[in-house]
Amino acid sequence: MGKTGEKISILGFGCMRLPTYGRYDDIDRKQASKLLDFALESGVNYLDTAYSYHGDGGNGGDSEVFLGEYFKDKDCREEVYLATKLPVWLVKKKDDMERFLDWQLERLQTDYIDFYLLHSVKERNWSYLEDMGVLNFLDDALANGRIKYTGFSTHDEIELFKDVTDSYNWDMCLIQYNYLDEEIQAGHEGLKYAFERNMGIAVMEPLKGGVLANHTPPEVKKIWDNAPIKRTPGEWAFRYLWNYPEITTVLSGMNSMQHLVENIFTATDGKSNSLTSTELKIMEDVKEAYQGKIEVDCSACHYCMPCPNGVNIPGCFSYLNQAAMLDDPTEVHIQYKFMLKDEEKADMCTGCGVCEELCTQKIRVSEKMKRVKEEFK
Repeated sequence: MGKTGEKISILGFGCMRLPTYGRYDDIDRKQASKLLDFALESGVNYLDTAYSYHGDGGNGGDSEVFLGEYFKDKDCREEVYLATKLPVWLVKKKDDMERFLDWQLERLQTDYIDFYLLHSVKERNWSYLEDMGVLNFLDDALANGRIKYTGFSTHDEIELFKDVTDSYNWDMCLIQYNYLDEEIQAGHEGLKYAFERNMGIAVMEPLKGGVLANHTPPEVKKIWDNAPIKRTPGEWAFRYLWNYPEITTVLSGMNSMQHLVENIFTATDGKSNSLTSTELKIMEDVKEAYQGKIEVDCSACHYCMPCPNGVNIPGCFSYLNQAAMLDDPTEVHIQYKFMLKDEEKADMCTGCGVCEELCTQKIRVSEKMKRVKEEFK
């Protein structure tokens, strides 16, 4: 894990999607414990959770509580790395940071957290967090041993990613990355940027919420079927990520024994630079097939910005294109809803046409914004 020197399993257990009894905030502890038992016995040693995971939309979720109960009577706590996150959107003053960390230690029933991340840093909250002294808070938590290493997660764009990366001597970061998301959010540029600074890099959403494994469009299925090497879509997606030497660990929210076993089996061959030129060509063909389904040829040059009404034009088009690529765009709809401010959404477009005069790709922006509204209504 970057400069820390810690040896992390290349498959990490994401504790955001543990098995439940039907309600997201009601974890099936017996089944979840079986999955963790098998994962730890198989060499998985990195567990990623957060204050909000398996919550009902209110305060803290059940994921941290479950993990605390799980490790209470086990003697393997020193053999695993627990990662959790500060819910920055709930922080109103510096004392809140201290309060949340102490509460998370209590919920996890541990004296220290291995990797403590700022959760979902965004452009809209980063300056506010800096002004409140979040970096001094991390220094203090390191000094008194409540946390061992620092990190942050983000779904924001590359400019914000670089600003945050350069602000502190981070140990690691957590970014969304898969073969369709190399040009959005932190993307490949961010991956390289963090690696060059000797940071560990954990990857979330390797299957884009599962859709890359479970909802394959016909154009892509044909490529998989004709490939000389037979793998499931999920196996291809994981092997593609593990081929990158920059990536430390890939998180997967494994809520069934079948998924867990498949991912552990795939990880046995998940070495960096292990894919052949033939395999990489197959992946390029798959990416092209997905990208052939996009609706707007937006290059995200930002010449159209700022919009007089506040619409995030490149952001809206990015979400529209992601939705168009997938047979099941549910995950993209969730991100559109939560990642864009209300004033940045297509609903605010008045069709004034200012952006169309500036667009380098000659896109009929007003018309395409109607499609964004329709898609995400």
